[in-house]
Amino acid sequence: MRAARLTVDGREVGLAAVASTALDRLLGLMGRSELPGSVALWLPACGSVHTCFMRFPIDVVYVNAGSEVLRVVRGLRPWRISFGPRGARQTVELRAGDAEALQLHPGARLELC
Repeated sequence: MRAARLTVDGREVGLAAVASTALDRLLGLMGRSELPGSVALWLPACGSVHTCFMRFPIDVVYVNAGSEVLRVVRGLRPWRISFGPRGARQTVELRAGDAEALQLHPGARLELC
């Protein structure tokens, strides 16, 4: 996975690990004990996620092709599935609570730099 800077509405908020291969997207955060603060997992070409084999809840942000946030799912617990809305092309996984701290909401711009 490669690292990139993550911005919300033009302000830099942290780093994202970009899961660019099918294997990276499949494994995602499985098996990890936590997701460090200010770090996200960016899943390109992904419109849904699962939290099977995960040990902690996450916030999930669905983004369209134009980098606009379409939906924010807060506190998705382990062993759940979340489907993005129509038009979701990318998904970002954050530590539970980070979506609110970063002021992510539908209509915000979430981009990699």
